[in-house]
Formats: sequence, C-alpha cells, structure tokens
Amino acid sequence: MLFNDSWEEGNHVKICVLQLSNIILSSKYVHLCGENLNLKKLAKRKKQLPVLEEVMITGIASEGKAIAKVNDYVVFVPYVAPGDVVDIQLTRKKNSYAEGRVVRIHTYSSERVTPFCEHFGICGGCKWQHLPYEKQLKYKHQQVIDNLTRIGKVAMEEVFPILGAEHTTFYRNKLEFTFSNKKWLTDEEVKSGATFDCMNALGFHIPGMFDKVLDIHTCWLQSELSNKIRLAIKAFCLSHEGYPFFDLRNQEGFVRTLMIRTSSTGDLMVVMVFFHDDKPKREALLKYIQEQFPEITSLLYVINEKCNDTITDQEIHVFAGKDHMIEEMEGLKFKIGAKSFYQTNSVQAYNLYKIAREFAGLTGNEIVYDLYTGTGTIANFVSKQAKKVVGIEYVPEAIEDAKVNSALNGIENTSFYAGDMKDILNEDFIRENGRPDVIITDPPRAGMHDDVINTILQAEPLRIVYVSCNPATQARDLNLLNAKYAVKKVQPVDMFPHTHHVENVVLLEKK
Repeated sequence: MLFNDSWEEGNHVKICVLQLSNIILSSKYVHLCGENLNLKKLAKRKKQLPVLEEVMITGIASEGKAIAKVNDYVVFVPYVAPGDVVDIQLTRKKNSYAEGRVVRIHTYSSERVTPFCEHFGICGGCKWQHLPYEKQLKYKHQQVIDNLTRIGKVAMEEVFPILGAEHTTFYRNKLEFTFSNKKWLTDEEVKSGATFDCMNALGFHIPGMFDKVLDIHTCWLQSELSNKIRLAIKAFCLSHEGYPFFDLRNQEGFVRTLMIRTSSTGDLMVVMVFFHDDKPKREALLKYIQEQFPEITSLLYVINEKCNDTITDQEIHVFAGKDHMIEEMEGLKFKIGAKSFYQTNSVQAYNLYKIAREFAGLTGNEIVYDLYTGTGTIANFVSKQAKKVVGIEYVPEAIEDAKVNSALNGIENTSFYAGDMKDILNEDFIRENGRPDVIITDPPRAGMHDDVINTILQAEPLRIVYVSCNPATQARDLNLLNAKYAVKKVQPVDMFPHTHHVENVVLLEKK
C-alpha cells in the first residue's frame, strides 16, 4: 500500500509501505524508520537478501512494475513511480535482474497522485492509482511500441496515439466476489491489537493466497449499486443463522461466490453461488435480494459442490426475472447469460470494435473469418459490411450464444463453428467456407498457435486485423506473419484504467 491519505502532516512525511508474506498490506500511518520496525535487523535475522538504499526509480516495465537500476543491474518494484527515491528490500535475485519491495521512500516523485481507493495496494487490482491517468496512457502506449519493436521486430507505418477511456472509474460491467471465513487482516488491523470475533469477508482474493479474501467496503470498478447489493447480501448473511461463509481450504460452508453484471440497456444480473442446497435458507436470501433491489432483472443461483469456483460446467437456475441480459451496440442486441463472455468495459469495447471494423476496410463483398469469435460480437458487428462472416471459437456454449445473437438481430450472413482453432482452421475448412478476404483475430492472452498462423499464411487474405489483450504475444505472432504481411496501422486502446493492461489493434496487409 502506498498513500491512502495526504502524504504530509506538518513537516513529517509518513510512510505507508509494508509487506508481509509477500503481500503488500496497507496502513494509513506506519513509520518504518522509527521504533515500530527495523527492517535491516529483521532482514539480517531471517537471512534475507540485502536492502538497496536511496535508489532512484527510473521507469515503468511490463506487467506494471517500475524499474530501478543499480550498477546496471535491473530491479523490478511494484507500487512506485518514476522519480521516487526509495530503499528496496530485495525478494528475488537472478543473474540479470532482481525483484524487490519498497521499505522506505526518501523522495516522492512529482508524477504521483493520491490513490482514491481505500483498498489500494492490498486487493491486487488497480495497481496504478498512484499515477495520473495521462501518465498511465503514456506508459501503456510505450509498452505496445516496445513490445512490437523489441519482440516482434515489427516495422510500423502508422502508429496512432492510445485511445484513453472516457470513464476511469465504475467502468466494468462484471465483477465476481468471494465469500470466505478467512478474512485478510490489514496491517492496521493487526497492529491495533483488537480481537476479531468475525473473520468473514466478501470481496477479492489476496494475490498469491487462494484461501484469503480481502473484505471490500467500496469498489470503484462497478456502479455504486453494485456496492450496495454486495454489502446488503453480506449484512443479511451475517445477521441470520445458517449462512456460514465458505472455507476454501476445508471445502465447507454455504454461501460461496457472488457475480454482479450490468448492461448499457439497464439490465442487472445477480448470480448467487451456494456450496450445497438448503432450500429454505437459499430462498430466504434470494427473496430478500429481490425485495431490496427491484432493479435486478435477472436473479439467478447456482449450486456448486466442486472444489473450484468456476460455474461454466454448472447449471444456472432462475429465481426471478430473465435468464439473460441484453447489451446493445449500434442497434444490435446481444444476449448475455451468466456464463457468456462479453468485454467487461462496454464503452471501450464499442470503440475497440469500431477500430477493428475500420481497419478491416469492408465494402460488402468480402468473406470475413472471425477467429476466436467468442459469442460472435465482432462477427455480428461487422456483418452488415461483409458478404459473409465465419466465426470460430473453442467453447461450444459461446458458439450457441453467437448463433442466438445473429438470429436475435435478423443476421443471415454469419456461420459459426466450435472447436480447437488449430484443428478446425485448415485447407478443407477454407475450401468449404470460401477463402477469406479479411481475417479478424482476437486470441486469448497466449496468442495464436503456430498451426493457426501457418494456416493464415496459406490462406493469404488481403488484410488481417489482429486484436490483442497482450502486446507481447501479439508481437511474437506478428513476427511470424511478417513472412507475407506488413504492419500498416497500430492503435492501442485502454480498456482497463488504473491497471497495466492494454489492448492493441493492428492492421496487416499482404506484401
């Protein structure tokens, strides 16, 4: 945790940096240089790696960590800003680099701003709140360029400035929370000496600890209604008998997870997940939610007795309302169920898809392949400008959603296929569906399989539009496609403010 409140009080700068069990904890006021904690003695007693003193932070690296250089040795440090002068406790040391955590800040960078979230530095999300948004965009844009040039060795004809988000808070349309009887105590709570009779929490997992959950008071990622729903459900479970929070380690309890989804049309979906079925208890809670929040259009529940929290293989039950939401984009309607994938930032998703469509340069005569189509959002979005669109996706349920979305909008020039991309996309498939003029590909973070890239090279479309959530793997793939294609345009898009994540759209044309 860096700074929750103002950084200075009088002439004394109060430091708020502490790390225990490799997780950065928060405290409003923790003095690291006085009587409370002597980190150097602690490091020596536990035979820790050395502390590097008064080191200047010089830049931002991939994965959002900052960079320091000590005698040409690179050290990666989270939660600091270029211009900070800090003491770094090394936590990992390799031949060419090291990782560490800040134990004292001597000088604060002029680039800093005060984080707005009380949970900053603990929950693991929104790690760049201490950086002004314009600086975040600068570092993300540079991250894209560095990846494409250093990893992909890509020559780029035209690079557009990164497209920032209009809304930097409350921009997500989906959040998932975990019930746990293993509440994570912040450093402030530990130091208070108080005893905690209730260790129940409803919030986010602490990074690196599967059975510890941070109790979230206010989250700035989803609308305020989401906060009200979560807190009301938690209060009900705590004030009524028979609602034990889930024990992730021992696999016991009743209330397990909570999903809240919203849409631009005003639909609101709440999914409660229980570890086992207790009809009276289950219905009492769901009825309470329904009565307290009439805005909910889909109130669903799941009984998940598995060891993991995923519900993709579980049956979804409707308690009240519809079994789906409707999202809308340029008059197109998209049906979204509890298991459906949809970009979590609706506003920026629309901008992203418009860029992809523009780069595709469609005239109405093209056969378009939409690889990794998901629920067919891009395929349906570009269908009006294409002769035919063919979507391929690994998840069969997503393909069924894609077909439903085409039917919902009266779109008749799309076809969808489910299966492993490297197995489906071959010469036989191309002969059956027609050789693509344009390929739009939006793969997962791992990028495309070599077999898929080879098939694309054999298919020889005129243009390829590559949408990526991981510029590093995108750069690797672009290097392979360079055998026949040149990069014409690059457009970074910020989908997730206050994080290091960045989307990137690239247009390739046949040489």
